[in-house]
Amino acid sequence: MDNKQSAGQTVLGIEMGSTRIKAVAIDEAFTPVSSGDYTWKSTFENGIWTYDLTEVWKGLKAALSGVEHRENIAAMGVSAMMHGYLAFDKDWNLLVPFRTWQNTITGQAAAELTRLFGFNVPQRWSISHLYQAVLNEEAHVPSIAHITTLAGYVHYMLTGVNAVGIGEASGMFPIDSANLCYDAGMLEKFNALVEKRNLPWKLEEVLPKVLVAGQEAGRLTESGAAMLDGLLAPGILFAPAEGDAGTGMTATNAVAPRTGNVSAGTSIFSMVVLEHPLKAVHEEIDVVTTPAGKDVAMVHCNNCTNDTNAWVGVLGEAAKLFGAQPNTGELYTRLYQKSLEGDPDCGGVLVCNYLAGEGVTHMDAGRPLVLRTPESKFTLANFFRSQLYSTMATLKIGMDILAEENVAIDSLTGHGGLFKTPVVGQKYMAAACNAPVTCMETAGEGGPYGMALLAAFTRNKQPGQTLEGFLKEQVFRDAKGVTIAPEAEDVEGFNTYIRRYKALLDVERKAVEVIA
Repeated sequence: MDNKQSAGQTVLGIEMGSTRIKAVAIDEAFTPVSSGDYTWKSTFENGIWTYDLTEVWKGLKAALSGVEHRENIAAMGVSAMMHGYLAFDKDWNLLVPFRTWQNTITGQAAAELTRLFGFNVPQRWSISHLYQAVLNEEAHVPSIAHITTLAGYVHYMLTGVNAVGIGEASGMFPIDSANLCYDAGMLEKFNALVEKRNLPWKLEEVLPKVLVAGQEAGRLTESGAAMLDGLLAPGILFAPAEGDAGTGMTATNAVAPRTGNVSAGTSIFSMVVLEHPLKAVHEEIDVVTTPAGKDVAMVHCNNCTNDTNAWVGVLGEAAKLFGAQPNTGELYTRLYQKSLEGDPDCGGVLVCNYLAGEGVTHMDAGRPLVLRTPESKFTLANFFRSQLYSTMATLKIGMDILAEENVAIDSLTGHGGLFKTPVVGQKYMAAACNAPVTCMETAGEGGPYGMALLAAFTRNKQPGQTLEGFLKEQVFRDAKGVTIAPEAEDVEGFNTYIRRYKALLDVERKAVEVIA
Protein backbone atom coordinates (compact mmCIF):
# COMPACT_ATOMS: atom_id res chain seq x y z
CA MET A 1 0.00 0.00 0.00
CA ASP A 2 1.28 3.44 -0.84
CA ASN A 3 1.56 5.72 2.15
CA LYS A 4 -0.58 8.82 1.77
CA GLN A 5 -0.06 12.20 3.38
CA SER A 6 -2.67 13.05 5.98
CA ALA A 7 -2.75 16.12 8.16
CA GLY A 8 -5.95 15.06 10.00
CA GLN A 9 -6.26 12.79 12.97
CA THR A 10 -5.80 9.08 12.41
CA VAL A 11 -6.52 5.87 14.29
CA LEU A 12 -3.97 3.07 14.55
CA GLY A 13 -4.38 -0.69 14.55
CA ILE A 14 -1.50 -3.02 15.44
CA GLU A 15 -1.58 -6.76 14.96
CA MET A 16 1.06 -9.29 15.91
CA GLY A 17 0.31 -12.14 13.55
CA SER A 18 2.09 -15.42 13.09
CA THR A 19 4.43 -14.14 10.35
CA ARG A 20 4.16 -10.35 10.50
CA ILE A 21 3.74 -7.56 12.98
CA LYS A 22 1.81 -4.87 11.15
CA ALA A 23 0.61 -1.36 11.97
CA VAL A 24 -2.11 0.33 9.88
CA ALA A 25 -3.35 3.90 10.31
CA ILE A 26 -6.78 4.90 8.98
CA ASP A 27 -8.21 8.36 8.42
CA GLU A 28 -11.58 9.75 9.49
CA ALA A 29 -13.20 8.13 6.43
CA PHE A 30 -11.88 4.74 7.70
CA THR A 31 -9.49 4.47 4.75
CA PRO A 32 -5.97 3.06 5.29
CA VAL A 33 -3.45 5.86 4.81
CA SER A 34 -0.16 4.55 6.16
CA SER A 35 1.37 1.28 7.30
CA GLY A 36 4.50 -0.48 8.39
CA ASP A 37 5.41 -4.07 9.14
CA TYR A 38 8.02 -6.47 10.48
CA THR A 39 8.51 -10.11 9.52
CA TRP A 40 9.06 -12.72 12.20
CA LYS A 41 8.38 -16.38 12.85
CA SER A 42 7.96 -18.79 15.71
CA THR A 43 10.73 -21.14 16.81
CA PHE A 44 10.49 -24.70 18.11
CA GLU A 45 12.48 -24.84 21.33
CA ASN A 46 12.50 -27.70 23.83
CA GLY A 47 9.34 -29.12 22.30
CA ILE A 48 7.49 -25.77 22.43
CA TRP A 49 6.45 -23.40 19.64
CA THR A 50 7.34 -19.95 20.96
CA TYR A 51 8.35 -16.37 20.18
CA ASP A 52 10.96 -14.37 22.08
CA LEU A 53 9.17 -11.48 23.77
CA THR A 54 12.15 -9.19 23.15
CA GLU A 55 11.41 -9.55 19.44
CA VAL A 56 7.84 -8.35 20.08
CA TRP A 57 9.16 -4.92 20.97
CA LYS A 58 11.70 -4.88 18.15
CA GLY A 59 8.93 -5.73 15.70
CA LEU A 60 6.48 -3.20 17.12
CA LYS A 61 9.02 -0.41 16.76
CA ALA A 62 9.88 -1.46 13.20
CA ALA A 63 6.20 -1.55 12.20
CA LEU A 64 5.47 1.80 13.83
CA SER A 65 8.43 3.37 12.05
CA GLY A 66 6.58 2.88 8.76
CA VAL A 67 3.52 4.80 9.94
CA GLU A 68 3.55 8.45 8.94
CA HIS A 69 2.22 11.41 10.98
CA ARG A 70 2.29 9.43 14.22
CA GLU A 71 1.76 12.69 16.12
CA ASN A 72 -1.82 12.74 14.76
CA ILE A 73 -2.89 9.38 16.21
CA ALA A 74 -5.98 9.91 18.36
CA ALA A 75 -6.77 6.30 19.30
CA MET A 76 -5.28 2.86 18.83
CA GLY A 77 -5.57 -0.78 19.70
CA VAL A 78 -3.45 -3.91 19.88
CA SER A 79 -4.38 -7.33 18.57
CA ALA A 80 -2.48 -10.56 18.07
CA MET A 81 -2.75 -14.22 17.26
CA MET A 82 -5.24 -15.67 19.72
CA HIS A 83 -4.90 -18.27 22.44
CA GLY A 84 -1.66 -19.56 23.86
CA TYR A 85 -0.19 -19.06 27.30
CA LEU A 86 1.78 -16.27 28.89
CA ALA A 87 2.20 -16.73 32.65
CA PHE A 88 3.60 -14.01 34.93
CA ASP A 89 4.34 -13.58 38.61
CA LYS A 90 3.02 -10.68 40.68
CA ASP A 91 5.71 -8.34 39.30
CA TRP A 92 4.95 -9.33 35.69
CA ASN A 93 8.08 -11.40 35.27
CA LEU A 94 7.59 -14.12 32.64
CA LEU A 95 7.61 -17.52 34.32
CA VAL A 96 7.99 -19.83 31.28
CA PRO A 97 8.52 -19.13 27.57
CA PHE A 98 5.44 -18.06 25.61
CA ARG A 99 3.45 -21.12 24.46
CA THR A 100 1.70 -20.27 21.19
CA TRP A 101 -1.53 -21.53 19.62
CA GLN A 102 0.55 -23.88 17.43
CA ASN A 103 1.31 -26.23 20.31
CA THR A 104 -0.61 -29.49 20.60
CA ILE A 105 0.70 -30.50 24.04
CA THR A 106 -2.46 -30.08 26.12
CA GLY A 107 -4.55 -33.02 24.94
CA GLN A 108 -5.24 -34.43 28.42
CA ALA A 109 -6.22 -31.05 29.84
CA ALA A 110 -8.45 -30.10 26.92
CA ALA A 111 -10.28 -33.43 27.02
CA GLU A 112 -10.86 -33.29 30.80
CA LEU A 113 -12.11 -29.70 30.68
CA THR A 114 -14.41 -30.43 27.75
CA ARG A 115 -16.02 -33.24 29.74
CA LEU A 116 -16.20 -31.16 32.92
CA PHE A 117 -17.76 -28.10 31.26
CA GLY A 118 -19.91 -29.84 28.64
CA PHE A 119 -18.33 -27.30 26.31
CA ASN A 120 -15.59 -27.77 23.74
CA VAL A 121 -12.25 -26.55 25.11
CA PRO A 122 -9.55 -26.80 22.41
CA GLN A 123 -5.91 -27.57 23.11
CA ARG A 124 -4.68 -24.11 22.11
CA TRP A 125 -6.90 -22.21 24.60
CA SER A 126 -5.15 -20.54 27.52
CA ILE A 127 -7.12 -22.53 30.09
CA SER A 128 -5.95 -25.80 28.49
CA HIS A 129 -2.33 -24.67 28.78
CA LEU A 130 -2.83 -23.62 32.38
CA TYR A 131 -4.54 -26.83 33.43
CA GLN A 132 -1.96 -28.97 31.60
CA ALA A 133 0.77 -27.14 33.54
CA VAL A 134 -1.16 -27.97 36.74
CA LEU A 135 -1.46 -31.63 35.72
CA ASN A 136 2.25 -31.72 34.90
CA GLU A 137 2.99 -30.20 38.32
CA GLU A 138 5.22 -27.61 36.67
CA ALA A 139 7.32 -25.63 39.11
CA HIS A 140 6.06 -22.23 37.97
CA VAL A 141 2.36 -22.87 38.70
CA PRO A 142 2.31 -21.73 42.38
CA SER A 143 3.99 -18.45 41.37
CA ILE A 144 1.34 -17.50 38.83
CA ALA A 145 -0.33 -14.14 39.44
CA HIS A 146 -1.45 -13.35 35.87
CA ILE A 147 -2.07 -15.33 32.73
CA THR A 148 -2.81 -13.53 29.50
CA THR A 149 -2.39 -13.60 25.74
CA LEU A 150 0.14 -11.87 23.53
CA ALA A 151 -2.28 -9.00 22.84
CA GLY A 152 -3.14 -8.75 26.53
CA TYR A 153 0.53 -8.63 27.51
CA VAL A 154 1.41 -5.84 25.08
CA HIS A 155 -1.74 -3.90 26.01
CA TYR A 156 -0.83 -4.09 29.69
CA MET A 157 2.76 -2.99 29.10
CA LEU A 158 1.58 0.02 27.10
CA THR A 159 -1.38 1.09 29.24
CA GLY A 160 -1.05 -0.52 32.68
CA VAL A 161 -4.56 -1.98 32.18
CA ASN A 162 -4.78 -5.76 32.64
CA ALA A 163 -7.80 -6.42 30.41
CA VAL A 164 -8.66 -7.95 27.05
CA GLY A 165 -11.60 -7.65 24.70
CA ILE A 166 -14.32 -10.25 25.04
CA GLY A 167 -13.46 -11.88 21.72
CA GLU A 168 -9.89 -12.40 22.87
CA ALA A 169 -11.10 -13.55 26.30
CA SER A 170 -13.34 -16.15 24.65
CA GLY A 171 -10.19 -17.90 23.41
CA MET A 172 -8.86 -18.04 26.96
CA PHE A 173 -11.90 -19.36 28.86
CA PRO A 174 -15.60 -19.92 28.02
CA ILE A 175 -17.73 -16.78 28.01
CA ASP A 176 -21.24 -16.07 29.28
CA SER A 177 -22.46 -14.04 26.29
CA ALA A 178 -25.60 -12.92 28.12
CA ASN A 179 -23.63 -11.26 30.92
CA LEU A 180 -20.50 -10.44 28.86
CA CYS A 181 -18.05 -12.08 31.25
CA TYR A 182 -16.33 -15.38 31.95
CA ASP A 183 -18.82 -18.18 32.61
CA ALA A 184 -19.23 -18.16 36.39
CA GLY A 185 -20.41 -21.77 36.65
CA MET A 186 -17.39 -23.02 34.74
CA LEU A 187 -15.05 -20.91 36.86
CA GLU A 188 -16.49 -22.63 39.94
CA LYS A 189 -16.05 -26.06 38.36
CA PHE A 190 -12.43 -25.34 37.53
CA ASN A 191 -11.63 -24.05 41.01
CA ALA A 192 -13.26 -27.14 42.52
CA LEU A 193 -11.27 -29.36 40.15
CA VAL A 194 -7.91 -28.03 41.35
CA GLU A 195 -8.90 -27.36 44.97
CA LYS A 196 -7.07 -30.40 46.35
CA ARG A 197 -3.82 -29.10 44.88
CA ASN A 198 -3.86 -26.15 47.34
CA LEU A 199 -2.83 -23.56 44.77
CA PRO A 200 -2.40 -20.02 46.14
CA TRP A 201 -4.77 -18.52 43.54
CA LYS A 202 -8.30 -18.81 42.18
CA LEU A 203 -8.76 -18.80 38.40
CA GLU A 204 -10.76 -15.55 38.35
CA GLU A 205 -7.86 -13.84 40.14
CA VAL A 206 -5.29 -14.62 37.44
CA LEU A 207 -7.39 -14.03 34.32
CA PRO A 208 -7.47 -10.54 32.75
CA LYS A 209 -10.60 -8.39 33.02
CA VAL A 210 -13.12 -8.67 30.16
CA LEU A 211 -14.10 -5.56 28.14
CA VAL A 212 -16.41 -5.23 25.14
CA ALA A 213 -16.05 -3.28 21.91
CA GLY A 214 -16.52 0.46 22.40
CA GLN A 215 -15.30 0.55 25.99
CA GLU A 216 -12.23 2.62 26.81
CA ALA A 217 -9.30 0.42 27.82
CA GLY A 218 -6.75 2.93 29.09
CA ARG A 219 -4.27 5.32 27.50
CA LEU A 220 -0.63 5.08 26.49
CA THR A 221 1.44 5.68 29.60
CA GLU A 222 4.81 7.37 29.90
CA SER A 223 6.45 3.99 30.53
CA GLY A 224 4.57 2.46 27.60
CA ALA A 225 5.75 5.22 25.28
CA ALA A 226 9.29 4.68 26.50
CA MET A 227 9.09 0.99 25.57
CA LEU A 228 8.35 2.18 22.02
CA ASP A 229 11.35 4.54 22.07
CA GLY A 230 9.07 7.56 21.92
CA LEU A 231 7.58 6.65 18.54
CA LEU A 232 4.15 7.41 20.03
CA ALA A 233 3.23 10.16 22.48
CA PRO A 234 1.67 9.33 25.87
CA GLY A 235 -2.06 9.84 26.27
CA ILE A 236 -3.37 8.02 23.18
CA LEU A 237 -6.74 6.35 23.85
CA PHE A 238 -6.80 2.53 23.65
CA ALA A 239 -9.54 0.15 22.59
CA PRO A 240 -9.76 -3.26 24.30
CA ALA A 241 -7.06 -5.65 23.07
CA GLU A 242 -8.47 -8.22 20.67
CA GLY A 243 -7.49 -11.43 18.94
CA ASP A 244 -7.04 -11.94 15.24
CA ALA A 245 -10.42 -13.67 15.04
CA GLY A 246 -12.25 -10.60 16.32
CA THR A 247 -10.28 -8.19 14.17
CA GLY A 248 -10.88 -10.37 11.13
CA MET A 249 -14.64 -10.30 11.75
CA THR A 250 -14.52 -6.54 12.15
CA ALA A 251 -12.39 -5.99 9.04
CA THR A 252 -14.89 -7.94 6.94
CA ASN A 253 -18.12 -6.57 8.47
CA ALA A 254 -19.01 -10.04 9.73
CA VAL A 255 -20.19 -9.37 13.30
CA ALA A 256 -23.97 -9.76 12.83
CA PRO A 257 -25.88 -13.07 13.03
CA ARG A 258 -25.85 -15.16 9.80
CA THR A 259 -22.64 -13.50 8.63
CA GLY A 260 -19.23 -15.09 8.57
CA ASN A 261 -15.67 -14.68 7.46
CA VAL A 262 -12.64 -16.78 6.61
CA SER A 263 -9.15 -15.64 7.55
CA ALA A 264 -6.49 -17.50 5.61
CA GLY A 265 -2.75 -17.14 6.08
CA THR A 266 -0.37 -19.21 8.21
CA SER A 267 -3.46 -20.67 9.87
CA ILE A 268 -6.99 -20.69 8.52
CA PHE A 269 -10.19 -20.22 10.44
CA SER A 270 -13.81 -19.40 9.79
CA MET A 271 -16.10 -17.42 12.07
CA VAL A 272 -19.88 -17.69 11.72
CA VAL A 273 -22.05 -15.54 14.00
CA LEU A 274 -24.82 -17.74 15.42
CA GLU A 275 -28.53 -17.05 15.63
CA HIS A 276 -29.01 -19.93 18.05
CA PRO A 277 -26.73 -22.13 20.17
CA LEU A 278 -25.39 -25.30 18.56
CA LYS A 279 -27.37 -28.42 19.44
CA ALA A 280 -24.34 -30.50 20.36
CA VAL A 281 -20.76 -30.17 21.55
CA HIS A 282 -18.35 -30.70 18.66
CA GLU A 283 -14.62 -31.09 19.24
CA GLU A 284 -14.05 -29.57 15.80
CA ILE A 285 -16.03 -26.39 16.56
CA ASP A 286 -15.05 -23.68 19.05
CA VAL A 287 -17.67 -21.34 20.43
CA VAL A 288 -16.14 -17.90 20.89
CA THR A 289 -17.59 -14.39 20.54
CA THR A 290 -17.50 -11.28 18.41
CA PRO A 291 -15.77 -8.23 19.93
CA ALA A 292 -19.26 -7.22 21.09
CA GLY A 293 -19.94 -10.57 22.77
CA LYS A 294 -22.23 -12.41 20.32
CA ASP A 295 -21.70 -16.18 20.07
CA VAL A 296 -19.63 -17.36 17.12
CA ALA A 297 -18.92 -20.84 15.76
CA MET A 298 -15.23 -20.99 14.97
CA VAL A 299 -13.48 -23.63 12.90
CA HIS A 300 -9.76 -23.14 13.53
CA CYS A 301 -7.10 -25.03 11.59
CA ASN A 302 -3.40 -24.72 12.38
CA ASN A 303 -2.17 -25.35 8.84
CA CYS A 304 -2.87 -23.22 5.79
CA THR A 305 -0.29 -21.63 3.47
CA ASN A 306 3.08 -22.67 4.96
CA ASP A 307 3.42 -25.81 2.84
CA THR A 308 2.31 -23.90 -0.28
CA ASN A 309 4.94 -21.26 0.47
CA ALA A 310 7.60 -23.97 0.62
CA TRP A 311 6.55 -25.37 -2.75
CA VAL A 312 6.54 -21.91 -4.33
CA GLY A 313 10.11 -21.54 -3.10
CA VAL A 314 11.13 -24.86 -4.70
CA LEU A 315 9.45 -23.95 -8.00
CA GLY A 316 11.19 -20.58 -7.90
CA GLU A 317 14.54 -22.38 -7.48
CA ALA A 318 13.73 -24.50 -10.53
CA ALA A 319 13.05 -21.37 -12.58
CA LYS A 320 16.43 -19.93 -11.58
CA LEU A 321 18.17 -22.97 -13.09
CA PHE A 322 17.17 -21.55 -16.46
CA GLY A 323 18.34 -18.03 -15.70
CA ALA A 324 14.90 -16.69 -14.75
CA GLN A 325 14.62 -14.44 -11.70
CA PRO A 326 10.87 -14.43 -11.05
CA ASN A 327 9.45 -11.80 -8.74
CA THR A 328 8.04 -13.65 -5.74
CA GLY A 329 4.65 -11.93 -5.94
CA GLU A 330 4.36 -12.64 -9.65
CA LEU A 331 5.38 -16.27 -9.12
CA TYR A 332 2.54 -16.73 -6.64
CA THR A 333 0.09 -15.05 -9.00
CA ARG A 334 1.11 -17.17 -12.01
CA LEU A 335 0.88 -20.41 -10.03
CA TYR A 336 -2.49 -19.50 -8.54
CA GLN A 337 -3.81 -18.65 -12.01
CA LYS A 338 -2.32 -21.83 -13.49
CA SER A 339 -4.28 -23.87 -10.96
CA LEU A 340 -7.53 -22.71 -12.60
CA GLU A 341 -6.62 -24.96 -15.56
CA GLY A 342 -6.70 -28.00 -13.25
CA ASP A 343 -9.55 -30.48 -12.91
CA PRO A 344 -12.26 -29.68 -10.35
CA ASP A 345 -11.15 -32.74 -8.32
CA CYS A 346 -7.44 -32.03 -8.97
CA GLY A 347 -7.17 -35.07 -11.22
CA GLY A 348 -6.68 -37.41 -8.29
CA VAL A 349 -3.63 -35.55 -6.95
CA LEU A 350 -3.80 -35.21 -3.16
CA VAL A 351 -1.87 -32.97 -0.76
CA CYS A 352 -1.82 -32.97 3.03
CA ASN A 353 -0.29 -29.66 4.12
CA TYR A 354 0.23 -30.45 7.81
CA LEU A 355 3.47 -28.95 9.08
CA ALA A 356 2.05 -28.77 12.60
CA GLY A 357 -0.54 -30.79 14.50
CA GLU A 358 -4.20 -30.27 13.69
CA GLY A 359 -6.95 -30.24 16.30
CA VAL A 360 -9.90 -30.61 13.89
CA THR A 361 -8.56 -33.93 12.58
CA HIS A 362 -6.92 -34.96 15.88
CA MET A 363 -3.28 -34.90 14.77
CA ASP A 364 -0.55 -34.15 17.31
CA ALA A 365 2.07 -33.46 14.62
CA GLY A 366 2.32 -33.00 10.88
CA ARG A 367 4.15 -34.58 7.92
CA PRO A 368 3.41 -32.79 4.61
CA LEU A 369 2.49 -35.28 1.91
CA VAL A 370 1.81 -35.40 -1.82
CA LEU A 371 0.04 -38.58 -2.91
CA ARG A 372 -1.27 -39.82 -6.23
CA THR A 373 -2.14 -43.09 -7.93
CA PRO A 374 -0.63 -44.19 -11.24
CA GLU A 375 -3.86 -43.07 -12.91
CA SER A 376 -3.81 -39.54 -11.45
CA LYS A 377 -3.37 -36.64 -13.85
CA PHE A 378 -0.17 -35.22 -12.42
CA THR A 379 0.14 -31.80 -14.02
CA LEU A 380 1.36 -28.50 -12.61
CA ALA A 381 -2.21 -27.17 -12.70
CA ASN A 382 -3.63 -30.15 -10.82
CA PHE A 383 -0.73 -30.21 -8.35
CA PHE A 384 -1.07 -26.54 -7.46
CA ARG A 385 -4.87 -26.69 -7.37
CA SER A 386 -4.50 -29.56 -4.92
CA GLN A 387 -2.05 -27.43 -2.91
CA LEU A 388 -4.70 -24.70 -2.63
CA TYR A 389 -7.50 -27.17 -1.91
CA SER A 390 -5.37 -28.59 0.91
CA THR A 391 -5.15 -25.15 2.56
CA MET A 392 -8.92 -25.23 3.10
CA ALA A 393 -9.70 -28.98 3.21
CA THR A 394 -9.57 -29.26 7.00
CA LEU A 395 -11.68 -26.10 7.30
CA LYS A 396 -14.29 -27.72 5.05
CA ILE A 397 -14.50 -30.72 7.38
CA GLY A 398 -15.54 -28.33 10.17
CA MET A 399 -17.83 -26.24 7.97
CA ASP A 400 -19.66 -29.40 6.91
CA ILE A 401 -20.47 -30.01 10.61
CA LEU A 402 -22.04 -26.53 10.80
CA ALA A 403 -24.08 -27.34 7.68
CA GLU A 404 -25.36 -30.49 9.43
CA GLU A 405 -26.33 -28.26 12.40
CA ASN A 406 -28.36 -26.10 9.95
CA VAL A 407 -26.29 -23.00 10.72
CA ALA A 408 -27.42 -20.30 8.28
CA ILE A 409 -24.81 -18.23 6.43
CA ASP A 410 -26.07 -15.33 4.33
CA SER A 411 -22.62 -13.98 3.52
CA LEU A 412 -19.04 -15.19 3.89
CA THR A 413 -16.16 -12.75 3.51
CA GLY A 414 -12.56 -13.76 2.84
CA HIS A 415 -9.37 -12.00 3.87
CA GLY A 416 -5.71 -12.82 4.24
CA GLY A 417 -2.92 -13.93 1.95
CA LEU A 418 -4.86 -16.79 0.34
CA PHE A 419 -7.19 -14.24 -1.25
CA LYS A 420 -4.60 -11.76 -2.53
CA THR A 421 -4.64 -13.18 -6.07
CA PRO A 422 -8.06 -12.20 -7.48
CA VAL A 423 -10.71 -14.88 -8.04
CA VAL A 424 -8.67 -18.02 -7.32
CA GLY A 425 -8.87 -18.40 -3.54
CA GLN A 426 -12.45 -17.09 -3.56
CA LYS A 427 -13.53 -19.59 -6.20
CA TYR A 428 -12.14 -22.55 -4.30
CA MET A 429 -13.45 -21.35 -0.94
CA ALA A 430 -16.93 -20.87 -2.41
CA ALA A 431 -16.78 -24.47 -3.62
CA ALA A 432 -15.51 -25.75 -0.27
CA CYS A 433 -18.21 -24.00 1.76
CA ASN A 434 -20.91 -24.07 -0.94
CA ALA A 435 -21.60 -20.39 -0.20
CA PRO A 436 -20.86 -17.07 -1.91
CA VAL A 437 -17.53 -15.57 -0.85
CA THR A 438 -16.86 -11.83 -0.94
CA CYS A 439 -13.53 -10.03 -0.82
CA MET A 440 -13.41 -6.32 -0.06
CA GLU A 441 -10.84 -3.81 -1.25
CA THR A 442 -9.47 -3.55 2.30
CA ALA A 443 -9.25 -7.35 2.75
CA GLY A 444 -5.48 -7.35 2.20
CA GLU A 445 -5.04 -5.21 5.33
CA GLY A 446 -6.87 -7.82 7.40
CA GLY A 447 -6.49 -7.84 11.17
CA PRO A 448 -4.64 -4.55 11.79
CA TYR A 449 -7.31 -2.75 9.77
CA GLY A 450 -9.99 -4.44 11.88
CA MET A 451 -8.18 -3.38 15.05
CA ALA A 452 -8.04 0.20 13.77
CA LEU A 453 -11.81 0.07 13.19
CA LEU A 454 -12.35 -1.16 16.76
CA ALA A 455 -10.23 1.75 18.01
CA ALA A 456 -12.28 4.14 15.87
CA PHE A 457 -15.46 2.68 17.41
CA THR A 458 -14.07 3.27 20.90
CA ARG A 459 -13.26 6.85 19.97
CA ASN A 460 -16.50 7.66 18.09
CA LYS A 461 -19.15 5.46 19.76
CA GLN A 462 -22.51 7.18 20.22
CA PRO A 463 -24.90 6.32 23.08
CA GLY A 464 -26.76 3.11 22.26
CA GLN A 465 -24.73 2.46 19.12
CA THR A 466 -23.79 -1.16 18.40
CA LEU A 467 -20.66 -2.41 16.69
CA GLU A 468 -22.84 -3.93 13.96
CA GLY A 469 -24.55 -0.58 13.36
CA PHE A 470 -21.27 1.34 13.33
CA LEU A 471 -19.73 -0.99 10.74
CA LYS A 472 -22.82 -1.25 8.54
CA GLU A 473 -23.91 2.39 8.60
CA GLN A 474 -20.58 4.20 8.74
CA VAL A 475 -17.61 2.08 7.76
CA PHE A 476 -18.91 -0.26 5.06
CA ARG A 477 -21.89 1.71 3.79
CA ASP A 478 -20.24 2.30 0.40
CA ALA A 479 -17.70 -0.53 0.52
CA LYS A 480 -16.68 -2.11 -2.75
CA GLY A 481 -16.16 -5.82 -3.02
CA VAL A 482 -16.25 -8.77 -5.39
CA THR A 483 -18.51 -11.74 -4.70
CA ILE A 484 -18.02 -15.16 -6.28
CA ALA A 485 -20.82 -17.75 -6.04
CA PRO A 486 -20.08 -21.47 -5.95
CA GLU A 487 -20.23 -23.32 -9.27
CA ALA A 488 -21.85 -26.76 -9.28
CA GLU A 489 -18.89 -28.39 -11.04
CA ASP A 490 -16.43 -26.97 -8.49
CA VAL A 491 -18.62 -28.00 -5.53
CA GLU A 492 -18.85 -31.56 -6.86
CA GLY A 493 -15.10 -31.62 -7.55
CA PHE A 494 -14.23 -30.39 -4.06
CA ASN A 495 -16.58 -32.92 -2.48
CA THR A 496 -14.82 -35.69 -4.43
CA TYR A 497 -11.46 -34.29 -3.29
CA ILE A 498 -12.52 -34.16 0.36
CA ARG A 499 -13.65 -37.80 0.32
CA ARG A 500 -10.19 -38.80 -0.89
CA TYR A 501 -8.57 -36.34 1.53
CA LYS A 502 -10.25 -38.01 4.53
CA ALA A 503 -8.75 -41.33 3.38
CA LEU A 504 -5.37 -39.59 2.98
CA LEU A 505 -5.53 -38.64 6.67
CA ASP A 506 -5.05 -42.32 7.57
CA VAL A 507 -1.79 -42.19 5.61
CA GLU A 508 -0.88 -38.94 7.40
CA ARG A 509 -1.45 -40.56 10.80
CA LYS A 510 0.81 -43.45 9.85
CA ALA A 511 3.47 -41.01 8.58
CA VAL A 512 3.43 -39.16 11.89
CA GLU A 513 3.78 -42.50 13.69
CA VAL A 514 6.70 -43.91 11.69
CA ILE A 515 8.63 -40.84 10.47
CA ALA A 516 10.28 -39.34 13.54
